[in-house]
Amino acid sequence: MKIIHHGAVNGVTGSCHQLDINEQSSILIDCGLFQGDEATSDSSTNQLQIEFDLSQITALIVTHCHIDHVGRIPYLLAAGFNGPVYATTATAALLPLVIEDALKVGVTKNQRLISLYLKRLQQLIKPIDYDQWFTLEVNNCDSGYQQAKARFNVAGHILGSAYVEIELSQLSQTDKNSNALTSLNGDSSNRQDKHIIVFSGDLGATNTPLLPSPKSPLRADTLVVESTYGDKNHLQREYRAESLRQVIEKSVSDNGVVLIPAFSIGRTQELLYELEQIIFNQQHNPMWQSIEIVVDSPMAANFTKQYIKYKKLWDNEAKSVLMHRRHPLDFSQLYTIDNHQDHLAVINYLSSRQKPAVVIAASGMCTGGRIINYLQRFLPEPTADILFVGYQAQGTTGRDIQTYGPTGGYVYIEGEKIDIKAGIHTISGYSAHADQQNLIDFVKGIEHKPKHIRIVHGDNEAKQALARKLKELIPQCEMIIPTG
Repeated sequence: MKIIHHGAVNGVTGSCHQLDINEQSSILIDCGLFQGDEATSDSSTNQLQIEFDLSQITALIVTHCHIDHVGRIPYLLAAGFNGPVYATTATAALLPLVIEDALKVGVTKNQRLISLYLKRLQQLIKPIDYDQWFTLEVNNCDSGYQQAKARFNVAGHILGSAYVEIELSQLSQTDKNSNALTSLNGDSSNRQDKHIIVFSGDLGATNTPLLPSPKSPLRADTLVVESTYGDKNHLQREYRAESLRQVIEKSVSDNGVVLIPAFSIGRTQELLYELEQIIFNQQHNPMWQSIEIVVDSPMAANFTKQYIKYKKLWDNEAKSVLMHRRHPLDFSQLYTIDNHQDHLAVINYLSSRQKPAVVIAASGMCTGGRIINYLQRFLPEPTADILFVGYQAQGTTGRDIQTYGPTGGYVYIEGEKIDIKAGIHTISGYSAHADQQNLIDFVKGIEHKPKHIRIVHGDNEAKQALARKLKELIPQCEMIIPTG
């Protein structure tokens, strides 16, 4: 058994991990795009190309459908991959929407080609419910593992997100002689040399709205864990919600616009949930009862519909809100902008009026999407405010604004130098990623602790900090920080 990393080892994007089950069989866990500096680094010069051998890869397992975990799937298909694409039921519903957008933005505008890609993807997708074992194809081989099964567990990152348990085992001598396979859900005591690998995908922070918190697996012999916030802890939820209220109230006191760059999946819905909560709690505050919440993203609108469709996956708190006849993702002060003409009209409208508004638009790291037009128009405005609620990778426009904005610096957007006069704010607690303590607790909760931990998907400082903490927790465990 061997693990090869094709991304997310020199930073936080491009997640793609290859698990070699034996000499004849491998599977992929995620196949994502590189972003920011990682998209232009020497190690990812041909980042869109699938340069690794696909001949032994029998399946792709998708942990969730953020672009840095699925964005290279079109290139995988173009390279000849023809195996099943396993995903949770909700992820299977979201994935074609994400891939369609990725194709339009980064590959082609040809609708016929896009339709062919999506048709092929739909043929390969295999939806699987949480906590259900499914068999992975393993080619016959005299050495190595000869059976494999996997299951998805709630990760709490975005709708449908999962961490993956993969159980590898040998056939017992009895099985070899009779060619009988052990039942997937039955007694596995006759399996020899069983090894369980857990791929964390992206784990969600605990006690966040809408989705349940992840629960640790019973056993992990090898753990591949993300480390986006391996060196930081978030604000507690009650503090971040209060910070959100205070920042918005201060920002709109001059009737200005608050821009929140946010990913269409997960962050946008979480923000809507808490904004509705604030509006509900501020029933006697005229400002909150009149403020307009604008979601300018067709993708976010589509994903919000899916969140509502799959509300059975919400946590108990969110379900309780629904029972009280409130609609946390569809309330009266929420406006959704669809077509590009309306998008431009909203920018002009907000520029000429004297009334507060909050605009949520993608992309979350300001690397593209409709947020760019808002930034070009409002960054030079002293009455405007930019509120970052998620991680900004090195080399992204979001990181540049976050770094240079507070000191009155400037930023280049589409080749244009723009002075930053808007207020710049950051609330770290709104990250959809687990923080350091969440990650430690996830490992601490594993009853049969891992012998090997591979730390990926983080900046070097975050990976090193998490490795030190986990080594204190499990001194006998081998800590591995892969490099590209």
